[in-house]
Amino acid sequence: MNARLALENGSFDEKSVDWGAFREWLEKNFSYNYAKNSFNYARRYYHVLFSGDGSVLLGISEGLKRTVMASLSNLSKFLGRYEDWKRIVRNYGLKWSYGRSEDYLISRMAHTENNGSVLEWLRRVKAEIPQLSVFMDFMLLSGLRLREAVNSWNLIIDLAREGRLSEYYNEKNGALEHYRFRGLFMRRSKKVFVSFLPKWLIEKISKQDKLTLCKISNWVRRDKKLKSRFPELREYFATVMTRWLNAAEIDFLQGRISGSVFMKNYFNPALITDLRERVFKGLAEIQKGL
Repeated sequence: MNARLALENGSFDEKSVDWGAFREWLEKNFSYNYAKNSFNYARRYYHVLFSGDGSVLLGISEGLKRTVMASLSNLSKFLGRYEDWKRIVRNYGLKWSYGRSEDYLISRMAHTENNGSVLEWLRRVKAEIPQLSVFMDFMLLSGLRLREAVNSWNLIIDLAREGRLSEYYNEKNGALEHYRFRGLFMRRSKKVFVSFLPKWLIEKISKQDKLTLCKISNWVRRDKKLKSRFPELREYFATVMTRWLNAAEIDFLQGRISGSVFMKNYFNPALITDLRERVFKGLAEIQKGL
């Protein structure tokens, strides 16, 4: 479908898009960085929706294609034109996945071989950037995403200074109860409910300075010219925990289940106690790498 036919069929063009409202909609429903990227790629590739021509997406890398497709999907939903977008996806055989699972596994294995152990990277970051030493321990032991870890880190510091840390850290269960702060930890596409962590680590964090994603990136990538391998710390946490937890329990700790599943299956004192004991056995193993 060309641009003229698209218009005649009641489709839309850039002039019909309230870009300011679209950006506000994104920021309301997604994290800041995701909203920013989605907005930028939607502005860059909006013409795919305007013309109905998805051929340009066939010539870009798989990683970029998935990002652009997500951005156009968001734009089409905002405009009430999601069926138009689905038609483009179907007509051009566009795929959301990166490929076969075995290809992804091989890629991850090659990445590890080429870049060395993530624990070696962690130790180097701690040695070269002392102000991140405790934060790196926190990331490794919590299994949180980087943004979640920064939000949790800063919340611990703020509440400790106000004498309200008990509102977040349940000392009896040894757990940071993220679900009590929905605005920070219950994003539309990414959520986290509970992290079991030792009291000594929480006490250390409470005495540190607050951090930002920008500050961490500047110290690691700009100042020290190191790779950013934070997601691999999360993978390492999950891998070690398989010795003590089943897949569903790891998904729970890393926020890959819905809130309703959490309340129905995990928010139970007896289950929390058993889960906590096994998590702390895994944490003891992980601590050996610190």
